[in-house]
Amino acid sequence: MIELFQFPWSPYCIIQRRILEFSGARFKITNIPCSDCSRIWKLSRQRYYCVPIIRDGQTVVFEVSEDSQVIAKYLDAKLRLRLFPREVEGEQSILWRYIENEVEAVGFKLNDVYWREVVPAADQAGFVRHKERKFGRGCLEQWRRQRKELLAQFTQRLEPFEKMLWNRPFLLAHEPRFVDFDLFGILGNFLYSGHYRLPPAHPRLRKWHARLAAAQHSAGNDKVPF
Repeated sequence: MIELFQFPWSPYCIIQRRILEFSGARFKITNIPCSDCSRIWKLSRQRYYCVPIIRDGQTVVFEVSEDSQVIAKYLDAKLRLRLFPREVEGEQSILWRYIENEVEAVGFKLNDVYWREVVPAADQAGFVRHKERKFGRGCLEQWRRQRKELLAQFTQRLEPFEKMLWNRPFLLAHEPRFVDFDLFGILGNFLYSGHYRLPPAHPRLRKWHARLAAAQHSAGNDKVPF
């Protein structure tokens, strides 16, 4: 059985979790405390220290750089999901970089505004230490003060996806590809605290989100009526 090691609110863990749910495969989730990633360090044989990471029998899979999609490609090949078809390789490469750089850069800040509600009490000191080491002292309070501006920026950065969905149920086709799950994970992190909804200005994106949340892989035909 595949085991996913995760932080529940992490956008990159939500991506892999939804891919596994979509596949219909049996899998197990293990939550890792954000203050102690020693288990990840041990599993990866001291080659990696971040989640997500998956264990499939004796095989342990993790990313090798910020530009890799090793886990998703492993699951795609093993479970035959057609998330990375060659005919949209270029489009996906452009899109997932925009999603993980431009969209995620704003979305995670909005979720982190509510860190006291999201992060378990035992992990909060480590969470704050990690954030301030990376983004500067007082960053969480700064993002709380900027919440209105960040929401406007987030809505603007989602606009291209609203336009892409005018004549199809998923971003690139009539069945989901990797970039659908990638965006779903980033939005899952944004929505995790329960304080936000997807922007009313993007009704097609809202329908897409509900559609992907319910989608299940079929070995025969994954096309969704639209």
